[in-house]
Amino acid sequence: MTSITEQELFWQGQFGNEYTDRNRGRKWVAANIAFFSKALEHTSKVSSILELGSNIGLNLMALRQLLPEAALSAVEINEKAAAELKQNVPDVELTQGLILEFVPSKTVDLSFTKGVLIHINPDKLPLAYDALYQSSSRYILLSEYYNPSPTEIVYRGHEGKLFKRDFAGEMLDRYEDLSLVAYGFVYHRDIHFPQDDMTWFHMEKR
Repeated sequence: MTSITEQELFWQGQFGNEYTDRNRGRKWVAANIAFFSKALEHTSKVSSILELGSNIGLNLMALRQLLPEAALSAVEINEKAAAELKQNVPDVELTQGLILEFVPSKTVDLSFTKGVLIHINPDKLPLAYDALYQSSSRYILLSEYYNPSPTEIVYRGHEGKLFKRDFAGEMLDRYEDLSLVAYGFVYHRDIHFPQDDMTWFHMEKR
């Protein structure tokens, strides 16, 4: 087992609870439906999905609309968020725990993160990459803050809690059978379906 990081403690506790209270509502589900419609347009026959860092399930609620027959699973660190996730997506196979300790018991067609890798201790990112890679039999999707070189951003007054870098590039370098399929960007001023300036990368095992 890995020792818990300060970032994981941060999200397990009060700040994680406050994040859960701030980020909810049908408008986010609608924006996520638009997002996944675009980010996953190059996929085929996705019947199982795993989200690492699901919070209350806003992404999985959108995916349930797009892929109603898909088996959904999730890993979530925050107890409050995990309880709400089970209410929002009752059939989700939920692991409440740490992404850095997650060992998949089976593979899924698609594994993904959305605004999660940016909050992981940079020294521990290889463990998160391995969890994504080992969980997927075919597709991996990352939607994170991009920067060509690693950099830290003060996050709501907190240091050491948000990091930007080329997450997808690091995964492509780490796994030889992983290829880039598509990528894109969603602007926070999009007039219909804004996201938080997220850059997404869709990759496939080949």
